[in-house]
Amino acid sequence: MSATSDLIYAVTMAAVAVNAASAVLETEDKQMDLVGAIAVALATSLGGGTLRDLLLDRPVFWLGDINYLACGLLTVVCIFVLARRVRIPPGLFVVPDAVGLALFTVVGSQIALAHGIHWLPASLLGVVTGVFGGMLRDILVNEVPLVMRPGTLYATASWLGALTLIGGTRLGLGEATSALAGGSLVLLIRLASIRYQLSLPTYKSR
Repeated sequence: MSATSDLIYAVTMAAVAVNAASAVLETEDKQMDLVGAIAVALATSLGGGTLRDLLLDRPVFWLGDINYLACGLLTVVCIFVLARRVRIPPGLFVVPDAVGLALFTVVGSQIALAHGIHWLPASLLGVVTGVFGGMLRDILVNEVPLVMRPGTLYATASWLGALTLIGGTRLGLGEATSALAGGSLVLLIRLASIRYQLSLPTYKSR
């Protein structure tokens, strides 16, 4: 593996684990059993990358490497067992969700760039990778997807982070530095929007 491939692999694995954890945490008040939690968590942690790979006409990442699937399953079981023994504060899922958004945005953008995609669609593929799994999670637990709720800056944070990563790469900052800058910006904007209820203007005709 090249250094870039190693970085993408590590970030993707971390993103799968974090997104699976966020999914299990959000199912707490839905009274789901282990099988239900697994279904929601796998859709969350694998959905965005699956759609990205289909759009790029490349092998779906978790079908070619069983470690991604194993990572998601192991995370679900660990969080599920832990939650039955430790009181988990309501709404805690938004923190790992923000981390997962940042990680998947980074890896989605990196993979698109590695396939020679123009910077603009590459940035949008980063957003797709970042937000689609969360959309599936929210739909499966019968919630309005976070990306569509006011005061969240969800897709906005993802896109700005993707553009930062791509810009850093074009400026020669290096893969790791650009990924860190892009991912950190996604996380910072997302958490700030949660804390301070930041939002973009909404459409309203006079």
